Amino acid sequence: MEIVVDTGNSVATYEVTATKAGRRVEISSSRNLTEVTEVTRSGTPVRTARFLTARVVALVEHPYDGSRPS
Repeated sequence: MEIVVDTGNSVATYEVTATKAGRRVEISSSRNLTEVTEVTRSGTPVRTARFLTARVVALVEHPYDGSRPS
């Protein structure tokens, strides 16, 4: 999952990926906050990235290609 955020003068790109087999990336969005979380099979959060919803320009979901993350 790639997150593009407005920083005022430019944009910043952040990436959250499922780093191990069986993990997934979930997105939740509320009025003020967009949260991208990597979770295990059992639903335990591993990593979380939080952004102000007003600053999020794009959420880009890349298809799974079978390669391991770098």
